[in-house]
Amino acid sequence: MALLTGAQALVQSLKNNDIRTLFGLPGVQLDHVFEALYQERSSIRVINSRHEQGVAYMAYGYAESSGQLGAFMVVPGPGILNAATAICTAQASNAPVLALTGQISTRNIGRGLGILHELRDQAGVFATLTKHQAFAGHPAQVPQAVDAAIRAAISGRCGPALFEVPDDVTVARGEVSLLPAAAREPDPEPDPALVDRAAKLLEGAKRPAFFVGGGAFGAERELQALAERLQAPVIMTRHGRGAVSDRHYLAQTLLGGHALWPEVDVVVAAGTRFLEGGEWWGLDAGIRTIRIDLDPFQAEKPAPAHVKLITGAAQGLAALNAAVGGAARASRREELEAVKRAALAKLSTLAPQRAYSDAIRAALPEEAIVVADITQIGFYTWCGFPIYSPRSLIYPGYQDSLGYGYATSLGVKVAHPERPVVAICGDGGFMFTMPELATAMQHGINAIAIVFNDGGYGNVRRTQRLQFAEHYIGCDLKNPDFPALAKSFGALALRADSPEQLGARLKEAMAANAPALIECPVGPMPAWQAVMPRERARKGP
Repeated sequence: MALLTGAQALVQSLKNNDIRTLFGLPGVQLDHVFEALYQERSSIRVINSRHEQGVAYMAYGYAESSGQLGAFMVVPGPGILNAATAICTAQASNAPVLALTGQISTRNIGRGLGILHELRDQAGVFATLTKHQAFAGHPAQVPQAVDAAIRAAISGRCGPALFEVPDDVTVARGEVSLLPAAAREPDPEPDPALVDRAAKLLEGAKRPAFFVGGGAFGAERELQALAERLQAPVIMTRHGRGAVSDRHYLAQTLLGGHALWPEVDVVVAAGTRFLEGGEWWGLDAGIRTIRIDLDPFQAEKPAPAHVKLITGAAQGLAALNAAVGGAARASRREELEAVKRAALAKLSTLAPQRAYSDAIRAALPEEAIVVADITQIGFYTWCGFPIYSPRSLIYPGYQDSLGYGYATSLGVKVAHPERPVVAICGDGGFMFTMPELATAMQHGINAIAIVFNDGGYGNVRRTQRLQFAEHYIGCDLKNPDFPALAKSFGALALRADSPEQLGARLKEAMAANAPALIECPVGPMPAWQAVMPRERARKGP
């Protein structure tokens, strides 16, 4: 037991949970917490931003790229609401993010007096966006509340969790029992009888396949071992890219997967919502599905599976590998490499996107991490940008949160200071978190922003041109001189007028090892939607 204020109890709990970086913005309900952080400044690095959305996205980038807990802290009311889009993004990506916020004094909660930063039922507002909502009404409750929030964030199907502490609790002093680091709850072991049933399906399959999302990260070895035994292609969603290196002939993007789908007779869907295969491409009597998922609810969506293993991807795939018998199968290398070539050929209609994407890939070392914002080149990366390792291509989940990219890249770089980190942005999206250039400079976060500038919201403009007789409204943008803007912050400012120049400028930025912005002026680009594999691929119902 120790005599601590609520603020000290919170900071010590973060420290005990090995949180060494906290993205945060101070404010009145958090004054005493930030004083406690000052006292522990040698143990916990505080990175402040220019907007609450910024610190929340940074925590998201930290978590999504590392698989470890990312934490941020903002004031209640408008502060936590400003962070809501990033929390929503973390939920969509199953990213373990701890959202720490203050609260008005305990005696005033729920009274509706109009207290500064008061929000009616703050926890209720975030109940649909977070896995758990924790509250500490006394210093002694802080460690247990923090522990519960972190356990929820990192256990099972990961996701964001909320922690609230009133300002009077941060000041109050009491006897506090600190706790050790919260541990991830063990994933359930797969049912042996169901494993045997799934193994029998795979043994009898002539054209098996795997379909994986981000939930397969951490199971790369088990996945590749079983896929090689079965000579089964591994179809990766954009969130699962890197589960198998694109250098492997079994690795397929959604484009290759769509081409293969009509002949697949057994599919193992692991760590994925299975939207494309299970909903868009179609399931019929000719295909059997095996689901591996930690979430029993998700394992039933979008369609019931023939075998459902409620377990982690690593446990489920390892169990299947041990149970599957049969002779070694003939290699499908030639066939599947041809599928990969055909998929890339289909992307050739997106010539400008392909040229810039290829230039970025050629300039970057293999270990680089790319954060793809919602922009034309970003869309191309879904299927056209080679990825060689997990968590090296970051997306905003199914929310497609426009403008998330630059701030998120700063969190990625903090988590991986030794690896090049590049944000692919459009001019519209970049301006959402543009002020975080100041954060990058202040804290020495050497991420690189590539800003493709077409003077508007390109998707909207194209839609209004093609579907609404060029009735342009709300899609054109008045932009700053982006290199001059970056230079005013003290960042390295560059411009590239071609894919070849972009490759050279990107190498220059990496060599400088400083916050950098590269502007690429571009014109309208062809519609990426036309080549995305969303149409039905099977004939059945």
